[in-house]
Amino acid sequence: MYIYLGDDDMTRAASYLCGVMTYAHIPFERVNSSETPPARFTSTQYDAYIISDYPRTRFQTGQLEHLRNAVTQGAGLLMIGGWESFHGQHGEYHDSPLAEVLPVEMLNHDDRRNFSQWALVLKHHDHPVVAELPWEKPPLIGGLNQFTPKPGTNLLLKAVTADIRIVREDEVADCGNDSIFNYINKPVEERFSVSLPDGNAMFLTLTETFPLLVAGQYGKGRTAALATDVAPHWVGGLVDWGKKRISQKLDNGISIEAGESYVQFFAQLVRWIGNQ
Repeated sequence: MYIYLGDDDMTRAASYLCGVMTYAHIPFERVNSSETPPARFTSTQYDAYIISDYPRTRFQTGQLEHLRNAVTQGAGLLMIGGWESFHGQHGEYHDSPLAEVLPVEMLNHDDRRNFSQWALVLKHHDHPVVAELPWEKPPLIGGLNQFTPKPGTNLLLKAVTADIRIVREDEVADCGNDSIFNYINKPVEERFSVSLPDGNAMFLTLTETFPLLVAGQYGKGRTAALATDVAPHWVGGLVDWGKKRISQKLDNGISIEAGESYVQFFAQLVRWIGNQ
């Protein structure tokens, strides 16, 4: 049995991961963002804990220490990005017992990064979590929490941001315009250009690279940190990744619809942390 904490409730953001786990026949318990963990939290042997956009202040005295001990003994832990994950907006987990358990070093200040021109998701290392997925057609995301992989962990995915500009033909030709001239003369390995049907050109310059998915181990337990969200808005086009659409109805009557590769990715991630 898994326990999934956060992402509002099952009528909102949580419906996405609940839909994936229901589709994949992974049993789980739910704790909404407005709720505290149940009294049985410290006495139940969960296979894995999933924390996503869940306020640290909801945990009661001793519960985070219990979670740390549970992972030491073999339970899995996955933290998914959001405004109340990792450090987040107000400082959630960077100085909590989970800072020791998670496979990443968190910032001690606001770690949220929002991308108006997307970030490209790229596979960095082979692993069962990212196996048999169409990485030749990578998805895009709209934001993430910034962190650093700890030594000895495994960076599986990275996010690469880009600066995209549409340049008119006369601007390209006008090398006297310093801003355009400097822009189009950046190193070729960082800059790509595409001719557009209207005669203009699109220049795409790669700007920053961020760790996106890090896998590790703490004691006997598997751990993972996913910097972006499972649900809109940060999830971006990742939620529609894949050729086919999958629809799943939940017990509360809510249905989700997502791309098959999105569903496969999150199912593989959740199964891996639970050692299934």
